[in-house]
Amino acid sequence: MEIELCPYTVNKRFALMIARGTSSQNQNLAVGITADNITGWGEAVPFSIGSQYQSFDQIITALQAFSPYLAAYHPLERQLIESLMIQHQLPSAAIAAIDLALYDWLGKSVSLPLWKLWGLDRDKIVPISVTVGINTPEGARARIRGWLEVFDARFLKIKLGNPLGIGTDREMMLAVKAELPDAKLTVDANGGWNLADAISMSQWLADLGVEYLEQPLAPGNEAQLGDLKQQSPLPIFADESFFTSRDIPNLVGKVDGINIKLMKAGGLTEAIRSINTARAHGLQVMFGCYSDTTLANTAAAQLSALADYLDLDSHLNLTDDPFVGAQLIEGRLVPSDLPGLGVNWTSRQTS
Repeated sequence: MEIELCPYTVNKRFALMIARGTSSQNQNLAVGITADNITGWGEAVPFSIGSQYQSFDQIITALQAFSPYLAAYHPLERQLIESLMIQHQLPSAAIAAIDLALYDWLGKSVSLPLWKLWGLDRDKIVPISVTVGINTPEGARARIRGWLEVFDARFLKIKLGNPLGIGTDREMMLAVKAELPDAKLTVDANGGWNLADAISMSQWLADLGVEYLEQPLAPGNEAQLGDLKQQSPLPIFADESFFTSRDIPNLVGKVDGINIKLMKAGGLTEAIRSINTARAHGLQVMFGCYSDTTLANTAAAQLSALADYLDLDSHLNLTDDPFVGAQLIEGRLVPSDLPGLGVNWTSRQTS
């Protein structure tokens, strides 16, 4: 196999503020794998979850060091390649990029999109939510109006956990509700609350018509998630407390679902494991994203017929996404009939 690393910078139309900070730009990395005159592409996206931090420099340095080891393998030797990546302790985002590229190569080699190769039904794909970050009440209303310029957004994920406290969170939520009264609402606190505030907010948000609550407590407080679940009228989803299928047994009885993100999972291979493990334990499944472009979000969309909720909107907030792939159809992110991931470059931008 031949390996190609292509870095690029993407800029956000609207900066996103969550409980851990604000971002307006991201440096991502595309990884190309070529064999038998076929090239598959994957994406690595830096992310930070508390002490879990995978920077662009860490990811590209790891892939530059690892690439020579891949040269002796063929893209069909997936099990051997996965073992090799684990042996070399690659960051999960680097593993994800290689994993996506191998799947893209596989689909292209048999001229089938992955969703069709897996026998999935695109009609089962649910609408995506779009994210409104922490803001002032008027700023949140302006952000909703900005989303409506992109498409008819009717499913909103609201980021709470404002450092100023739950009173400020409530003011923002009321502004959101006033701006788009008929919208379907979910809330993600990104670990920004303590247990007492989470219990209070879960009850208040349920009265407001919110559907579920994502990661109300900081990672490391999983035992308290069980206490919250007993008192919360809302379903609880784990994000920062969940990385891979190995984390699921410890979350059973403490949450109602998990948020799978390709970068923290390590690609589609582990995403499939996580889906199967979650279902075996009676948990619901959501797919999420970081500052992913169309490349990674289209990869997730290949599996999205298996998800209960989809939060795959990051590429819609980019002003310079270098890829084209899955398309929005009536609020649903639908992969095409093109082979592999079904993603093409629109420009080879470098940073």
